[in-house]
Amino acid sequence: MTELTPELAELAAEYGIATEYRDWRGRHVRVPAGTIRAVLAALDVDASTPEAIRRALHEHRLAGWRRMLPLYLVTRAGWTPYFHVHVTHGDPVEVWVTLEDGTERRDLVQREHNVPPVEVDGRLVGEAAFDLPGGLPLGWHTLHARSGETSATAPLIVTPDRLELPAPLRTGRAWGFMTQLYATRSRRSWGIGDLVDLADLARWSGAELGAGFVLVNPLHAAEPVPPVEPSPYLPTTRRFFNPLYIRVEEIPEYAYLRVVEQARVYELAEPLRRATADLLDRDAAWRAKREALWLVYQVPRTPGRQAAFELFKRREGQGLVDFATWCALAEEHGLPWQRWPEELRDPEAVAKAREQHAEPIDFHCWLQWVLDEQLAAAQRAARAAGMPIGIMHDLAVGVHAEGADAWALQDVLARGITAGAPADAFNQQGQDWSQPPWRPDRLAEAGFVPYRDMLRTVLRHAGGIRVDHVIGLFRLWWVPRGMTPADGTYVRYDHEALVGILALEAHRAGAVVVGEDLGTVEPWVRDYLRERGLLGTSILWFERDQATGGPLRPEHWRALCLGTVTTHDLPPTAGYLAGEHVALRERLGLLARPVAEEQAEDLAWRQAWVALLEELGLLRPAGAPSDGENPEPGAARIVEALHRFLTRTPCRLLGVALPDAVGDRRTQNQPGTKDEYPNWRIPLTDEHGMPVTLEDLPRSARLRSLVNALREG
Repeated sequence: MTELTPELAELAAEYGIATEYRDWRGRHVRVPAGTIRAVLAALDVDASTPEAIRRALHEHRLAGWRRMLPLYLVTRAGWTPYFHVHVTHGDPVEVWVTLEDGTERRDLVQREHNVPPVEVDGRLVGEAAFDLPGGLPLGWHTLHARSGETSATAPLIVTPDRLELPAPLRTGRAWGFMTQLYATRSRRSWGIGDLVDLADLARWSGAELGAGFVLVNPLHAAEPVPPVEPSPYLPTTRRFFNPLYIRVEEIPEYAYLRVVEQARVYELAEPLRRATADLLDRDAAWRAKREALWLVYQVPRTPGRQAAFELFKRREGQGLVDFATWCALAEEHGLPWQRWPEELRDPEAVAKAREQHAEPIDFHCWLQWVLDEQLAAAQRAARAAGMPIGIMHDLAVGVHAEGADAWALQDVLARGITAGAPADAFNQQGQDWSQPPWRPDRLAEAGFVPYRDMLRTVLRHAGGIRVDHVIGLFRLWWVPRGMTPADGTYVRYDHEALVGILALEAHRAGAVVVGEDLGTVEPWVRDYLRERGLLGTSILWFERDQATGGPLRPEHWRALCLGTVTTHDLPPTAGYLAGEHVALRERLGLLARPVAEEQAEDLAWRQAWVALLEELGLLRPAGAPSDGENPEPGAARIVEALHRFLTRTPCRLLGVALPDAVGDRRTQNQPGTKDEYPNWRIPLTDEHGMPVTLEDLPRSARLRSLVNALREG
C-alpha cells in the first residue's frame, strides 16, 4: 500500500499527524504515505494494511469509552469546563476533586448529556458529563470518580489564563546581554565559562550598565565521560545541569582540602586558565574538573551541609536517582547505553547495580546539589545588582538519543524518530536534530509529570526562560529513521496543556517566558502565545514587511517580544554585514540555489536595512560629519545603529549579543552541520581575533559605546 487512502488519512488525523502542509515558500506539500505509516508505527499503531488501518481506527475510537475518566484535564483559572465519565450503563457515579493542598471539592454538577450507550468489550457503557466547580486554585489537583467497586483518578491541572509580566516590565522595558556561557571565560575559570563567571557578568552588567537580565545558552547536562557533546542544544538530559559549569573553588568544602589536595586542584586548573583564541576543549576541562570535584566530594560535610544535601535529594526524588545511576553506569560501561548489558538498559531493572554503585551515584547527586547552590548564587547576585529579571535560562528542544533522558524516559519518547525542521530560507535542506521527541500519547498518560519536573528544575533559580523552538509545543517536525528531513511531517501536541503548564510553573517561579517562535509558524500560534502572556522573539535580520518585502519598520514590531539584531545561529553582526553566513554555507554545501543568487539577494537585503537606518536618522551616510556617535568606520557604526533601531521598536526586552559588543565575527553554530564546522566551540574574541575575558569587558570602549547607544535610544 503506497497511496494515501482516505482511511489512512483519517487514522493520521486521529493521531495528530499532518498529511499535508505549506512549506516556507508557501507551496502545498502532500506527505508521502510511507512517512505517515512510519510515524504511526513509532506510536505503536499498525497501518501496514487496509485491515490493520480499520482495526486501528476502531480501537482508537473505543479508547476513551474504556476509561472512566479522561487521561487528564487541563483548564485555566476561572474556567469551568465539563468532562465525560464512562461507567456501566445505568450505574450511578460519584465525582470529586482533591486539591493540591489535600482539601476536597465535591460541588461538581452533572449536566444534561443524552448520548446513547456504546458496547465496549461486551459491556454497555454510558457517558455522563460533569462541570468543574468554579474558583479552583492554580495547581496540580486530582480528579476522582467512583462507581460501585470501580474507581479512577486523573490529573487536573489549573493554569493561569495569562502569565503576567513582572511589575517593572508592564510599563517599561529591559535590556540584557545574550551569551554562550562556556565561551564567556574569566582568568579564574578552567578554560570554560562557569556559574561564578555568570554571576560576575550579571553583577557587573546590572550594577554598572543597568542591564536587566543575562540570557545564557542551555546549561543542561552533557555526558559524564569524554567525548563531551559540544552542543548545549543536544544535552543528555534537560532536567539536570552540566557540572562542567561548577567553579570548584567556590564549594565550601574546598577550603578544607588538605594542602596537598589543594595543590593538586591548582595543578589541574592552571593549564586551563590561559585564555587563547583556540577552540574550546570541553574534554580537557571536564577531565581536570571531574578529578578535582571528586577530591572535594570526599571532604566531610558539616551536619547542616549534609542535611541540606539530603533535603535536595528528597526534593528531586527518583528522577535524580535515575540520572545519577545513568551517569555512574556510563562511567563504568561507556556510551551509548544501548550497548550496555541487557539488564542495565531498563532503568527499572537496575536495583542491584544501584547497590554496587552507591558511592558514584551519590557523587553525581552531589554534583547536582552543588550546581543548584551555584545557580542560586548567580540569580541572587543578579537581583542584588538591580536586575528585574536576572538570569534567563534557555530550554533546548530535546535530548540526545543516547543520553540519560532517552534511557530513563523510554516510555514517553518516540523510538525510530528524530525531531527536526522542514526547509526554510536559512536551512534550505531542512534539519534533523537527532533528538527523540515526546510521544504525545505517552506524555498524556504520564500526566505530563516528566515535562513538569523538567520545567521546575530549570525555573528554580531563573528570572526568565527562553524556550527554543516554542512552536514544538504546538506541532513538531518528525523525521522517521532512514529518511531525510524533507521526508518528515508535523505531529501535533496538546498546546493548551503544554503552554498552560509552562505558564503555571513560570508563574510559580516568578519568571518571564520568551518563546523562540521563528521559522515556519502558523499565524494563529503567535496570537495564542501573546494571549497567554508569553513573549515572542524578533530577530532583526528576519523581520520583513509582508506587504513591501522590505525591512519591517520599528513601529510595526511586536511589543510582547525579545528583540535582537542577531542569534547564535548566525554570525555576530560584524560577520553578517560581511556576508559570512552565505560564504560559510556555500563552503559547506548547504545552499539549495546558486551562490551568486544567494549573495545578490543577501546584499540587497543588507543594503535595504542600511537605507532604512539612514532614513530614520540612526546612521549617517558614509562620509557625513559626526556629532558624537561612534566615529569608527564600517561595521561598528552599523552595529550601533542597528541596536539603536531596536530602541525604536515597542519590544519589552532587548537583547545584545555579547560577541557584538566586543566585535567578534565568528559564527558560533552553523545549523545543518556537525563535524563540518566547529559548532559551539568558539571562544569570545574581539575584532582582531584576540581572546576576551570577563576582566576585559569593563575596559572595552567598543562595548561601552554600544551599550550607551542602546541606553540613550
